Amino acid sequence: MVDVSQHELVPEHTVLEDEVLDEVLDEYDIDRTDLPKIKRNDPALPDEAEIGDVIKIVRDSRTTDQAVIYRLVVE
Repeated sequence: MVDVSQHELVPEHTVLEDEVLDEVLDEYDIDRTDLPKIKRNDPALPDEAEIGDVIKIVRDSRTTDQAVIYRLVVE
């Protein structure tokens, strides 16, 4: 079986630690539930991701070299 999360076209997905998450939420003045969602069964998620976690996704970008996106894991 192929591990989709290891494919070269799938951007890096990491679970944010609570301290880092608090800084991100303060920076954008938002709540965790205001973030875009990602389903727990998404094959690109790390195995340790659980419902309620926030995932940091780092994508390649033509204009900024890298774009950082945050998603809340939902059922």
